[in-house]
This record gives sequence, C-alpha cells and structure tokens, in this order.
Amino acid sequence: MAGEVLLEARKVVKGFPGVWEHLILDHIDFDVRAGEVHALLGENGAGKTVLANILSGFYSLSSGELIVKGKNVRFKSPADAIRHGIGMVHQEFTLAPPLTVVENVALTLRRSNPLSYPLKKIEEKIRELSQRYGLKVDPHEKVENLSLGERQRVEIIKVLYWEPRILILDEPTSVLTLEESKELFQILRKMAEEGKGIVFITHKLEEIMEVADRVTVLRLGKKMGTLKVAETSRSELLKLMLGELTPVSYQRAPAKETRKPVLQVENLTVLDDDGRVAVKNVSLEVREGEILGVAGVSGNGQKELVEALTGLRKAASGKLIVNGVDLTNRSPRRFAQTGVRHIPEDRRRTGVVEEMVTAENIMLREYREKPFSVFGVINKGAVTELAQKLVTSFGVLTPDLWDTEVRILSGGNIQRLILARELWKEPKLLIAFHPTYGLDLKAISQTHRLFMNLREKGSAILLISEDLEEIFLLSDRIAVMYNGELVGVMKSDEATVERVGKMMTGMKSSA
Repeated sequence: MAGEVLLEARKVVKGFPGVWEHLILDHIDFDVRAGEVHALLGENGAGKTVLANILSGFYSLSSGELIVKGKNVRFKSPADAIRHGIGMVHQEFTLAPPLTVVENVALTLRRSNPLSYPLKKIEEKIRELSQRYGLKVDPHEKVENLSLGERQRVEIIKVLYWEPRILILDEPTSVLTLEESKELFQILRKMAEEGKGIVFITHKLEEIMEVADRVTVLRLGKKMGTLKVAETSRSELLKLMLGELTPVSYQRAPAKETRKPVLQVENLTVLDDDGRVAVKNVSLEVREGEILGVAGVSGNGQKELVEALTGLRKAASGKLIVNGVDLTNRSPRRFAQTGVRHIPEDRRRTGVVEEMVTAENIMLREYREKPFSVFGVINKGAVTELAQKLVTSFGVLTPDLWDTEVRILSGGNIQRLILARELWKEPKLLIAFHPTYGLDLKAISQTHRLFMNLREKGSAILLISEDLEEIFLLSDRIAVMYNGELVGVMKSDEATVERVGKMMTGMKSSA
C-alpha cells in the first residue's frame, strides 16, 4: 500500500573503535515508505553510506532501533536483511569479470543453497526482470565485456532477483552517462509505482529534484532534516548540506600577481581507469607564494587531476609545466626532482609502504641522495638522525624507527609521517589532497601553520579539499571543480560559501 512505512530507523548511532568521540552517525531517524524514492543527500563523509550499510545488514548499529513492518529487528548479515526484503546496490561493483551475467547472479544463491546453481531458471528470471524494468542485458555475456552502464544493471538485477520491497542504491549514477542516468531514474520511478521503497544516495541536487519524493540531508553524521522535494528548493538543500559557514582566512600579505608561475596547466584532459574523460580541458596556474584551493564534491575529477599533476597518471592531452620545465607525462621521480611534493588522498595505498618501517618511509624521497646513501648503500646514521628529528617535530607516535612497520600506525600518525616527509625540504610546489584528513585539532592547526609558512617562503601550493572551511581559511584564490571541469576561479575575498557551494553541486552561480 502506497505510503506504508516499510522500514524505520530510530535514534541510530554508529561509532567505530577508537573514534567514538566522533560518531559516524549521531542518533539518526529515517524511514522508507512504499511507493516512494527517498533520497539521502550529503557531502562525502556525511554518513550516507554508513547508514545504508546499517539498513542493509553490512554494518551493525551501535545503538538505536530498526523496525521492519512494525517489528524490531537486528540484522546480523546482508543475507538477513535480504530475508526481511531489503537489498543494497553498492557504489563499488561486486562482480566477477570473467563470469557471465547469469553466473554472477548464480553466485548470490550461496545464501540459500550453495550446492544448487539452476542456471536455466536464473536466466529466465534475469530475462523477466530485464523486460519488466527495462534493464537491458545479455545473460550470457561475460561481465568483462560489458560497459559500466551494463554492469550497473547487472548489480541491480542481482539484488532484484530476491524480490526486495526496499532497494538501496549508493551513488548509482557515478559511473553512468547522462542518458544512462535518465534511464535509471525511469526504472526507479517504475519500481516505486509498483510499491517498492527506494533509497537513493547522492550528492547531486539536480538528481534529487528530478527523481526523489522526499530527501533527508545528513551533515557530519547528524540529520539536518527530511523534506518533501516538491516543497523545497536547491538553495534550501544546499544550505542544509553545507551549513552556515562564515568564511574566515589567516592574516597574510596578499599574493603578488607579479611573482612567477610555478605550476602551469594548459587544456589538460585526463581519462579515468575505464577510459572515460575525468578531467576536461582544465587550465590553471599557481604562482610563488600562493595557495590555490580547489573545492568540489568527491568524484568530480580531483583524483585524476592530482595523479596527472604528480606523474601517477598519463594525460590524454594538454600540458603541465613546473618551474618552466615541461613535465607532461613524465615519471613521478622526474616531478619530485623538479621540486614537486605530494600529499595523497589515500595515505595507506599511495602515501606509504606499509610493510616498511617508519625510518624507511620517511626517506622514500631522499634515499638516493647524500648523506642518506653513499654509492647505493644506506647511511643508517644519517637516516636515523633526520627521521628522529621529523618524528619529534611532527608528532608522529611510533614505537621505534627501525623495528615498527608503518602498517600498525594509526591513520592520523601515518598522515603526520607523510606531512613530515613531504614538507621538511620546503618544496617549490606542493600538491596537497585532503592534507588534514584524520588529524586532531592540534595537528590540523599545526599543518595549517606549516602551509602558511611555506607560502611566506615562496612555495606554491595547490590544495584540494572537500572541507570548505579549510579552503576558505588557507586559499588566496578558490577554484571549483564539477564534472571534471573548472567551473569557476575567484579570489578568496570575493568568494562566498553560497557561490562556491552552488558551483560544487552543479547549480548556476550568480557572481
């Protein structure tokens, strides 16, 4: 029956070991009704995916209640949630590429009968679901031969196979073209008309206005409100999503436009891992003694841009010049030799070598240079002296320099280690991607002071962050990235939170 509450979450709390002081979800109320698309809106890190994982049995809640059809439930697994009629389509694909579509769906039968894989019956069900919802897919095609849009359809079919009453989709349009997204919205509306409840997770305001009936806004783990889409506006949702931020910045002498450019990016186009355009004809410039902040919601090309600017990804076209040297498609070592330093987004995967000890990680940049190595032999004394100095000055908590593998350090201490390694030599150009993620307030303040000191000494800094407060606090100029493009560049004293926020979410901005 339309309007029936299918699932209700009451006062849901989620905290993880070691971070209870910063709850991921803080007493969240949420419900899903038959016949509606209920959108979950929020910036990256707002808690949307964590809530969805609780609703679908992937995470257990720390406290609170889940109620399905009037009964209090506690899911022990995703299979448990499926039995209660709740299925989730994750942002990251969970398919086996060498297998066919029907074989991938058959793998999900392990939940009910691991010894039975009735491929003929599964194929018939896939064709029936495909026809019912317009999810065009060939059951006998190998997944590795499918487009991203087709793989998304397979993920949806995998969940629909169990005939759930509630379907949760986490950022489903992130891999789709505009046309594929519109087709998906039609499918979701059809499901809602059949009486299903749809939870649609996104950070794109235009998608909510197009497909959703209600929207719940989360910000930093707290619920900001639930509104009927027909009775709200993009501006109201933007304000709830970003909050009432009063821009402030550090006192500093204005950046001189006469100073020479350190980084020049000209018409840069970069492809993602699947060969699609992720960065579209981006041009920017960062001068000596200047911080250029790049604001944007995660997934709008920032990752690919940073990788191209540090030699980790090839550019499809365009030019990269650092201190007058053309570094287009050169190696990461060549970038480093030209004075480029990089604080990466993923500290564990690309920021450190987890199996190496603390001292070795600190010397990853300089291990070939004197006095840290002589004729290819590491000078342990020189390395130890510098490592001890940096560990102390940057507050890296590590049991030992030479016996402690970095993998056992906390995320915050790994971040401090990376900051120490990249900043101690006062780089000519610093590419900083979420540089304060995971740090406490004291360490954040210290990092900001380091950046301002580097700026005063003439370093050029490209700061990429989703934290608008950090962007306004540090930047001389602010650029906004949306859908792979730079949609605006302005002086920080001319920028407003509303103007930047609108650009970040794809809305037209009045100057």
